[in-house]
Amino acid sequence: MDSERNDLLGRFLRERRALVRPEQAGLPPDGRRQVPGLRRDEVAHLAGLSTGYYARLEQGRERPTRQTVESLARALRLDEHARVELYRLARPTARRRRPGRVERVAPEVLALLHDWTVAPAYVLGWSGDVLVRNPLANVLHDRFVFGDNLPRMIFLDPAGRQFYRDWTNTARAAVHDLRHVARQSPDEHHLRELVGELAIASHDFRRLWAAPEPRGPLKPGSNFYHPDVGDLHLRTEIFPIASGPGLRLVTHPAEPNSPSAQALALLGTLATQPAE
Repeated sequence: MDSERNDLLGRFLRERRALVRPEQAGLPPDGRRQVPGLRRDEVAHLAGLSTGYYARLEQGRERPTRQTVESLARALRLDEHARVELYRLARPTARRRRPGRVERVAPEVLALLHDWTVAPAYVLGWSGDVLVRNPLANVLHDRFVFGDNLPRMIFLDPAGRQFYRDWTNTARAAVHDLRHVARQSPDEHHLRELVGELAIASHDFRRLWAAPEPRGPLKPGSNFYHPDVGDLHLRTEIFPIASGPGLRLVTHPAEPNSPSAQALALLGTLATQPAE
């Protein structure tokens, strides 16, 4: 699967650099140019990469970091749709986690998720890590690159603002949740690293983290979007898991017989299709 994805990434990069005219990138026109668009060395220069490293990306032999993907998106002058596609194909490497709190999902909860087919459901860890999803949630979240952690999905992932139609409410609820966790475990290093990463990479997170804390619980948004089925109106139900302190089961059911229920049923067919 990784080799297929890297081949698709290489094809995407070749196709996109062919669409950029040198003058668009601030390069002088060259009447002797033998390739459409930009050459490999020009893309590498614009993105601050070595020519050899960029060549390996086009050949599918490297997996880029998030910073590299951002640099390539700027160099290739990608719009928002193309930027999301680049992230989806690249699946950039994430920051390595230091050992910390061990969070395990009990077999009974795993069995419940496996049998739960009418609504997306997943288990969140102490600091928002997505520990396990049922098949329907896997399909619902299949456009996310940083699908390992809910706050990253909301604040850092290029698919976040398109997926969460009520992005502001969802973002405020996520910050409220992280503050609650931080008060309970201020010395948790994984949480400190996560908050630091979000604060560095997201202006919106910094603004919400620094804002006065609202009173009472905050509910995340209920409107979502998936490109295969369109808009979805789903409830968000959160249940604490007794067998795993700090773990929460999150589900997104639709009203019975509603258009969103029909859309979830269609997504369910995608979840049961065998991988190619």
